Amino acid sequence: MSHQFTIKNQAKIKGFGLHTGKAVSMTFKPAPINHGISFKRIDLLGEPILEANIDYVTVTDRSTTIEKGKVKLQTIEHILAAITGLKIDNILIEIDGEEPPIMDGSAIEFIHCLKSAILHQQNAIKNYFIVKEEISYVDQKTGASLKIIPADKFSISVTVDYGSTILGKQKAELSQIELFESEFADARTFCFLNELEVLLKNGHIKGGDLSNAIVYVNEDINSNDLIRLAKIFNKESIEKSDQGHLNNIALRYTNEAARHKLLDILGDLTLIGIPIRGKVIANKPGHGPNTEFAKIIKNEMKNQMKMAPRYKPNEVPVMNIEQIMNLLPHRPPFLLIDKILELSANRVVGLKNATMNESFFNGHFPGAPVMPGVLQIEAMAQAGGILVLSSVPDPENYLTYFMKIDNVKFKQKVVPGDTLIFELELISPIRRGICHMYGRTYVGEILVMEGEMMAKIVKKTTIEN
Repeated sequence: MSHQFTIKNQAKIKGFGLHTGKAVSMTFKPAPINHGISFKRIDLLGEPILEANIDYVTVTDRSTTIEKGKVKLQTIEHILAAITGLKIDNILIEIDGEEPPIMDGSAIEFIHCLKSAILHQQNAIKNYFIVKEEISYVDQKTGASLKIIPADKFSISVTVDYGSTILGKQKAELSQIELFESEFADARTFCFLNELEVLLKNGHIKGGDLSNAIVYVNEDINSNDLIRLAKIFNKESIEKSDQGHLNNIALRYTNEAARHKLLDILGDLTLIGIPIRGKVIANKPGHGPNTEFAKIIKNEMKNQMKMAPRYKPNEVPVMNIEQIMNLLPHRPPFLLIDKILELSANRVVGLKNATMNESFFNGHFPGAPVMPGVLQIEAMAQAGGILVLSSVPDPENYLTYFMKIDNVKFKQKVVPGDTLIFELELISPIRRGICHMYGRTYVGEILVMEGEMMAKIVKKTTIEN
């Protein structure tokens, strides 16, 4: 398990939007646990907040735009890549325009700014989407394809091929997120010269110049064209380099285009809302295919949440019975959970094997034994106790108490030999030790009980006093 992160201090960065060309400033601010990534448009009335959410994507032409109501932000992918590359979960970004600054066309200056604010570990477990089977997407128009397969950690492999003799076929692979800053964050955005005129005519790249983008030249270019381009970009002169791109800046990598496409994927997938454990394999990616792929992943996340948790008996649990007893004060016969299978910032999955040896079966309909409903609730609550105790750094010093139970429904009886799987998720963030949860109990794929409950943790010293 790993913890959530935010930043300790504020940090500010200024520049010009790539497409709008307008001056803009951003302030990165700390945010509480489970807040996620959000933007505050401080230039608009009421300072509305726009969450980094894949459901808000509206335009993917040359960049990724999100929009909620009348609130809009474009070209957010580089900032999101920097945030995810530093494994930051919770952050508020105040911005006084509709497009973040392009800086040098990469994510590296955002990385430096965020690190200057100092990364801060929070007392909450990071939640992951764990890929359990292949998810794929193919864009029939562009030929782009993306898929993600199960893996123990997050990684990305990218192949780009534009049919260009200058670029050729390029590949890039991020084997672990910790390498993003040093090997990918400084890869700059790019385009081809024949796209440049179209972009300018359509009102794009008003803030672009030859220091924040690489312009590759596929065709022959004469001196008159170079003079005309120099005037457009307010340069004394422009040349075509031996490596086939405009201006005199040196490429940072021979496969810088592929590395930047990988950066874009990381930023676009950040819109899913939580980090991923799985390997992404992409061919000819772009913001359109990236975001469509992200929507498919998010939909799969929702489908998994509706399904009964999968239990593999041979897998090592997150907590075994000894570890559970180190946290909970309950002891047999009133300790009613045997394993914790999953534990994150807002979700826990626990297990109980209901055998005929349970004392309650001997007295509860002995001829046709059934597990009492109140004990099913208690067992589910004990799993929930693990969730709330995981939110404090010293759980051994706390006790968990019920505050409320609502809308409990028993759908099927539980009998000897059943294996119960308890799944509980937060309804609202844990505040002041109060945990509001919705729980479901499954036997196999069958939902046998569900309900809403609220519990509170109290320090043992408070009870003793």
